[in-house]
Amino acid sequence: MNKSILTAIMILISLTLHSQNRKIIELSENWKFQKGDITNAYQVDFNDSNWQIVTVPHDWAIYGPFDKNIDIQKVAIVQNGEKIATEKTGRTGSLPHIGSAWYRNLFSISSADIGKKIILQFDGAMSEPEVFLNGKKIGEWKYGYSYFYFDITDKVKEGDNLLAVKLTNQQYASRWYPGAGLYRKVTLTIKNKESVSHWGTFVTTPIAEAKIAKVNVKTKVSNKVSKLKLSVYNSKGKLIVSKESTENFNDEFDTNLRVENPNLWDTENPYLYTLKTELFIGNQLKDVTLTKFGIRKIEYIAKKGFFLNNKHTKFKGVCLHHDLGPLGAAVNKAALRRQLTILKDLGVNAIRSSHNMPSLEQLELCDEMGFLFLAESFDEWKKPKVKNGYNRFFDEYAKKDVENLVRATRNHPSIIMWSSGNEVPDQWGAEGVKRAKWLQDIFHKEDSTRPVTVGMDQVKAVMASGFGAIMDIPGLNYRVHLYDEANERFPQGFILGSETASTVSSRGIYKFPVEKGSMVKHDDFQSSSYDLEFCSWSNLPEDDFILQDDKEWVMGEFVWTGFDYLGEPTPYDEKWPSRSSYFGINDLAGLPKDRYYLYRSRWNTKDETLHILPHWNWKGREGEKTPVFVYTSYDSAELFVNGKSMGVQHKTKDKTPQHRYRLMWNDVTYQPGSIKVVAFDKDGKPAAEKEIKTAGKPHKLVLEADRTVLKADGKDLSFVTISVVDKNGTPCPTATNDLQFLVSGKGKFRAACNGDATSLELFHEPKMKLFSGKLVVLVQSLKEAGEMELKVTGKGLKSGKIKLTSKSLTR
Repeated sequence: MNKSILTAIMILISLTLHSQNRKIIELSENWKFQKGDITNAYQVDFNDSNWQIVTVPHDWAIYGPFDKNIDIQKVAIVQNGEKIATEKTGRTGSLPHIGSAWYRNLFSISSADIGKKIILQFDGAMSEPEVFLNGKKIGEWKYGYSYFYFDITDKVKEGDNLLAVKLTNQQYASRWYPGAGLYRKVTLTIKNKESVSHWGTFVTTPIAEAKIAKVNVKTKVSNKVSKLKLSVYNSKGKLIVSKESTENFNDEFDTNLRVENPNLWDTENPYLYTLKTELFIGNQLKDVTLTKFGIRKIEYIAKKGFFLNNKHTKFKGVCLHHDLGPLGAAVNKAALRRQLTILKDLGVNAIRSSHNMPSLEQLELCDEMGFLFLAESFDEWKKPKVKNGYNRFFDEYAKKDVENLVRATRNHPSIIMWSSGNEVPDQWGAEGVKRAKWLQDIFHKEDSTRPVTVGMDQVKAVMASGFGAIMDIPGLNYRVHLYDEANERFPQGFILGSETASTVSSRGIYKFPVEKGSMVKHDDFQSSSYDLEFCSWSNLPEDDFILQDDKEWVMGEFVWTGFDYLGEPTPYDEKWPSRSSYFGINDLAGLPKDRYYLYRSRWNTKDETLHILPHWNWKGREGEKTPVFVYTSYDSAELFVNGKSMGVQHKTKDKTPQHRYRLMWNDVTYQPGSIKVVAFDKDGKPAAEKEIKTAGKPHKLVLEADRTVLKADGKDLSFVTISVVDKNGTPCPTATNDLQFLVSGKGKFRAACNGDATSLELFHEPKMKLFSGKLVVLVQSLKEAGEMELKVTGKGLKSGKIKLTSKSLTR
């Protein structure tokens, strides 16, 4: 038989067995939504006929409007070194996330499912959810980022069941935009009572070598099960090994399987196996689960750092907040995949979920695409950063939240480290040390295979108190001048740059004169893309590069941040209308800033990088000094301005840190025309070149989609970059034209974003200004397959069109 047909049959049989014994139903459609603290909205006979119908995941606040008064605060941000309170705005994105709202949904339970075990799971609910079923409260949670579930077996009835959820976002509860609503999936799991416990499978690989792997599987079961069968399949669906067991202790099976010549999971070959678990009572099959996992070995070695499958690996990582720009906090797998695809090209190999539990979709993609993952839990412990933050819930919920994090995500091979906190004020004093140890012990109890870190910014304090010494991995946020001292004082033998750089810039914006500066503010509330501006607590990228290149015990870094995010508009958090961050290597629309190419020139060791800045449209600056920087993977290059050589520059350790990683011509004077750079290989021969020309008047719109074929599932997205060129096809880097968007056919307009941190234009309206000559439009598929077209128009511009296609999931 044809191998592909055999594989397809085996997978179909596996999924059929799975569906016969348990069903997982996503509650995504036909939710009724209404904002407001509404009395009795949990009651079955409550009239919700006038409520809005929404799809979950859903973020109610992202639709705006932006309003300065929503999150205006008078506060001193202690972790930024501030001692005097000042008026801040935009800190949580200036979007209407504060207040209460209700969601209501009807789901049906068949007579065949009555008496089975039924689990209701929330992947995240922002925030303080109170959950009601058929008019009665069944439970609550507090932390908006936590996964949690309820056993509703005895609370459902045959036929329709009413689920109602009340959510409440307090003022002064977050340091960034948290989102609002049921922003992650809600699911029902229906299974036999004799089954694998919820989050009850734990797969580890205590031996993972080229020729042999030992796969250990711990399986918690509910009720007495007489036999367990485990089967491991490779990525093509071929059975690799199978084993049966009848021995369990305290309703847990502990089974080892031997895999010969395993395909090891790593960042270049993210190979995934599938574990099929079958439970029997006698010879009757009662439950089937499928668990994806990877076989890999992780080690942390003193004086050397991190090793993946015996290979020394430095973290080339970025921190990511959970919002997805114009989509807000509502999780979307297509948007996450786009982010990770961009980061893969950048050369990133690691992600830190700052400062909270990641979405399950993000972890699935990191497993699949090959990213290492630092899974973080909290931004606060007992001592507050913000008045109504997690400090209110720490005593009651911290243990439960950590347990849920680990149990829900521990089978993801991408996770190589846990983080119990970020810059917590508890870094001072003996009580903070005890809390750090207590949390780390919970992680260890739940998972002894991965170490724990904390992002520490009070380095002197944690050296003095012993806080840093007890951590598995000492993580330093910034404080590059203290790395050497910390490494001498701490016993672990290595340092992780758990948060680095915090350089600020605005895509396509350049300021003169070109000079380094801390907390620099400009009249237009933008930051210069010469990448020389930073914050009072932070530094420039090269300061971290040098530590990682010159000191083996520095394990790598997680740059703040991979993408801009809503909220925290430092250094303009006292200026309106700034409402989103400037830290990103990519902007809020996912478009790369110049800094992208600085990191890429160092991190992406497979592909050539050659990038010139600034643009060459400087009407009114003729004859003025306009430095030219080149970010490149080559060590030397020659610059030409209008055909005239400006000389050859070489990367060197003999000057400033910037000269080691950038090529800079600081004495260039602007004249319209062109700038061209020719890069040289190790032998001094020309290897690559790039040219930028002065553009004329904007003439034509150009559309480019990240994907042209979508799934017809009503969720999939194409991100279409819109740019404008002159009559000769030269990009117009300063264009700010107003554009309008129209989607026809089997798709719809979802959102738009231009990456401007000061724009108050609403993401969901089909119109927006270009920023630095570009913006991005999101087109969403419908559930009906077919063609769709995006048309973009602007006054005085030749319009642009692009055709996209969606295909049925059954094809």
